[in-house]
Amino acid sequence: MAWNEPGGNDNDPWGNRKNNSGGPPDLDEVFNNLKNKFGGLFGKSGRGSGSGSRGGLPTGNIGGKGIAALLGILAVIWLVTGFYIVQPAERAVVTQFGAYKTTEGPGLHWHIPWPVEMEERVDIEQIRSANLPDQLILTQDENIVDIDIAVLYNIKNAENYLFKVREPDDTLRQAAESALREVIGQTNMELVTTTGREANWERTLVALQSILDSYESGIHVVRVNGKKAKQPAEVQAAFDDVVKAREDRERFISEAEAYRNDLIPKARGDAQRIIEEAEGYKTRVEQAAIGESQRFLSLLSEFEKAPVVTRDRLYLESMETVLSNTSKVLVDSTGGNSLMYLPIDKLIENRQQNSANGTGLSSEQTTYPQSSSQSGSTLSIPTGVRETANDVLRSRDRAVRR
Repeated sequence: MAWNEPGGNDNDPWGNRKNNSGGPPDLDEVFNNLKNKFGGLFGKSGRGSGSGSRGGLPTGNIGGKGIAALLGILAVIWLVTGFYIVQPAERAVVTQFGAYKTTEGPGLHWHIPWPVEMEERVDIEQIRSANLPDQLILTQDENIVDIDIAVLYNIKNAENYLFKVREPDDTLRQAAESALREVIGQTNMELVTTTGREANWERTLVALQSILDSYESGIHVVRVNGKKAKQPAEVQAAFDDVVKAREDRERFISEAEAYRNDLIPKARGDAQRIIEEAEGYKTRVEQAAIGESQRFLSLLSEFEKAPVVTRDRLYLESMETVLSNTSKVLVDSTGGNSLMYLPIDKLIENRQQNSANGTGLSSEQTTYPQSSSQSGSTLSIPTGVRETANDVLRSRDRAVRR
């Protein structure tokens, strides 16, 4: 039967009669009820101080055993709380009354439970990140750059990370800012914003790791990522012009390289061709000189055998060569003929043929009939020319003999 149904004697859920006055319950009565219930748990009667209990057993023996059992259970539970498991990526730092005791690796371990000893597990393989946004730094050439970097790191020594440095994450950010300012302060503006960015991040990593190691922070810097490295917005337009000029310079250099790569092979080919032509010309000149010397030696042997005849023949051949290349006509007027015949048409025809063939007039062009009545007689060399030639030869012969 429910406690609030009719026939329940108007008792409360604990079997006590309700306060019919409708006021608040009596506090003394509530505390006494609780005391009696806890006393019954340890074998003591909640009413009076008699030597017997409800079950008729001695209360002193039952109370002592209950307390011992309860304390034993609590002790077991307390000792069991000292077991803990360390994951493969973790290290457990055990402290005793707040002081460092030892560092445990992966596996199941036990320590004296709280409050004597405590463990704190640290993940040493997790990659963590620390951001340094919008750092305005002065470069070596006294320009200001706006830099934003992110430092990726993990923990290599859990003991040092927890006990050597206060607020290790804040310490990392301050050390990273100091290392970055040191590196950028030794670098020109152009290298910071363009070609030397990766080298600057590497140098920052080395400087930052050196600072953290000097602090014994237990932090290992994995990488420094540069998110932004540019000029302040107030001077960005001027630096854009500089970048454009640099790009134009690179383009001009590339075009010049292409022109050089195209011109040099051609020049080398032309030089080789000229060298080969010079070699051919040298060979021709040498061979011609050798031929001339051989001809001269052969003429010398003939001249030694018959000097006068050889000299006359050479002279006549020379005169024939000279006169065959001239357009003038020599006529002997001592024959007494009043009428001379000049074949103008043949002269013009022979001259045109010689011009087409690239040769001079032949010796036949100086042979003409003197008149129609003397068509059978010809003049191969004019008499005056022959006499003049003979006089010259005789004069040379006399000069040689003297």
